[in-house]
Amino acid sequence: MQLRIATFNIENLLSRQRFGASARPDSAAALALFGFEPPIRDAVERSVSVILEDDKRQMTALAIADARADILCLQEVDNLGVLEAFFGNYVHRVADHRYGHFRLLRGNDERGIDVAFACRRDLLAPNKVTWRSHKAATYNDLDVYDSDLAALGIAAHRPVFKRDCLEISLDIDGRPLTLFITHLKSMQNGRDDGRGRTAPVRRAEARAIRRLVEDKFGYAWREHDWIIAGDLNDYTEIIGPLGVVTPARPSALDPLLDDFAVNPVRKLPPHERWTHFHRDWSEQKKRLVEEHVQLDYLLLSPALAAREPVAVEIIRRGQPYRVPLDPRAPDRSIPTLSAAGGRYPRVGWDRPKASDHCPLVVTITLPHRRQPDIRRVR
Repeated sequence: MQLRIATFNIENLLSRQRFGASARPDSAAALALFGFEPPIRDAVERSVSVILEDDKRQMTALAIADARADILCLQEVDNLGVLEAFFGNYVHRVADHRYGHFRLLRGNDERGIDVAFACRRDLLAPNKVTWRSHKAATYNDLDVYDSDLAALGIAAHRPVFKRDCLEISLDIDGRPLTLFITHLKSMQNGRDDGRGRTAPVRRAEARAIRRLVEDKFGYAWREHDWIIAGDLNDYTEIIGPLGVVTPARPSALDPLLDDFAVNPVRKLPPHERWTHFHRDWSEQKKRLVEEHVQLDYLLLSPALAAREPVAVEIIRRGQPYRVPLDPRAPDRSIPTLSAAGGRYPRVGWDRPKASDHCPLVVTITLPHRRQPDIRRVR
């Protein structure tokens, strides 16, 4: 049995006009054009946000429909209500599949952006989906506390996961499949020292996920079907201009990649192994830096990875025109980029867009019979 599994950071699917003390990022730039005073300004802000959000969510829905996934692992979702409304009002207007079995639990993120699960309604019965949140697990609970965390002033009794690790167990016609959906600590918006400074936190999260897998399946973890899915906010290589690939190890993801899970994106040619594009001024290097990197992952158990074929697709038609879809292209000028095709209708130079991340889709094969009984070994 083959299944298409997708992970997608859908970028701030929110029901709130604001989070925290700052304005919605999509509306802030537009509001700079207005000199209105409250309460008129508030009404203008709402109108601008509704227009921008509607365009964006149509493209997000197109990207999900384009993935044609049986199972969806999503990040940056406000709450279950807004997720269901988004699928009802946007996704189901364009998708061939009808999705349900939605799962989302409030996690630890201070902005309230959570990880979520959805799958085809007809894939399995509601009682064949069970779930468990690991948001309360501490560094001590999962034995991942170390001196690097202590040096950052992080206490051992604090929760490991900055959002959550949502464990979803599926019974698909007698074939078990377990998903660990997560969204690891960010790299602080691309600051020069952001990746290194936050690496100990992500490394602890990665070690914690590995511990959860090993605890669930015991010594037989290689033989079971499981997937670690989500925005892991780190990479092992950087694809620069002209498609030049630079290794970026060590990585905070090494605990998941070294003799453990398999990254099927590695099957792709080097210039295609990316799900996120970053272009910003580097104060350290005193120049603009462009990077194509993989931040989004579907890491397969050895058993899943060994079953061929494992097909991989990264959907980039929702990316804005400022993003070079082929890192090897030598011409990064505005006329060339703005004339490039391959996008959904009404995608803009910077916005609207489907997301700042690309959906990653992997086709897996489940076995024809049940796997061995789970042995719990710590």
